[in-house]
Amino acid sequence: MKRIAPSILSADLARLADEVREVIEAGADWIHVDVMDGHFVPNITIGPVVVNALKKVVSIPLDVHLMIENADFYLDAFIRAGADILTVQVEASTHLHRTVHAIKEKGVRAGVALNPATPLESLDYILPDLDLVMIMTVNPGFGGQEFIPAMLPKIERLKEIITKRKLNAEIEVDGGIKVDNIGEVARRGGDIFVGGSGIFGTPDRKETITRMRREIGK
Repeated sequence: MKRIAPSILSADLARLADEVREVIEAGADWIHVDVMDGHFVPNITIGPVVVNALKKVVSIPLDVHLMIENADFYLDAFIRAGADILTVQVEASTHLHRTVHAIKEKGVRAGVALNPATPLESLDYILPDLDLVMIMTVNPGFGGQEFIPAMLPKIERLKEIITKRKLNAEIEVDGGIKVDNIGEVARRGGDIFVGGSGIFGTPDRKETITRMRREIGK
């Protein structure tokens, strides 16, 4: 099943509840929450309080992406707040195996994200334990960036590895996803598509998500 996950990084935070309700009514499958700490990435966004507030107004999964240092210290807080999926960055995780299993032991789906320059080999010994792998198709830190086409072969190769090893991890793709490239990303092996400005920055979110599904299905 292919899923579309609008990222609230590009939503109007002054009316966040209304923005989220709108994309859910438009057909979103997950709501994507980008957490940044100003250390791992050069930006600061939100924390568990906002996740908890979102949990009260959404009925679909909250997909929380921790672009932070020392993620282990905050796992329980985000899980208590209502995260359904927790993804950590491989580059910021000193003890990745322990972190992944700490997430899974709490009944939450565990993911690992890779920056554009990070090789797939970094997942060799953790891939069987993952529910999803997030391929970053921009350098993380800010919304509205352009998709990096060189990541398409990376997505395709990861799909081949997962298939060959008969694993269950899904591939999430985050960064610069829009109507005009989502079809190609899906063909290369993407399962979950994170759209920020490509959804929230469009005048008709329902039409955008409908067109995205159409492109995915081609």
